[in-house]
Amino acid sequence: MPEDQLRAGHIPADVYRQIPPGTDVRRVVIVQEAPRSYKGPIVLTLVIAAGAVTVLLVIAYVVQVIAAAAVAVISASGGISYTINRRNK
Repeated sequence: MPEDQLRAGHIPADVYRQIPPGTDVRRVVIVQEAPRSYKGPIVLTLVIAAGAVTVLLVIAYVVQVIAAAAVAVISASGGISYTINRRNK
């Protein structure tokens, strides 16, 4: 593997060809780019998804409380009554 060669101090042939003539190969330092980490984007996606679900649950709860309060106010004033009938099968 190229990474193992670089760690062992070997210079791959394609990199060796790019070194100018007369350069002391023992003093050449090859810098590798670090592999990309996907941990940050994955965590960000999970946080956004959890936040969206939380916001939707809060909105649903608030709408339910407002509807229940409106029904309670209207029925207390003698306007209408609201019942939920559930049929047992």
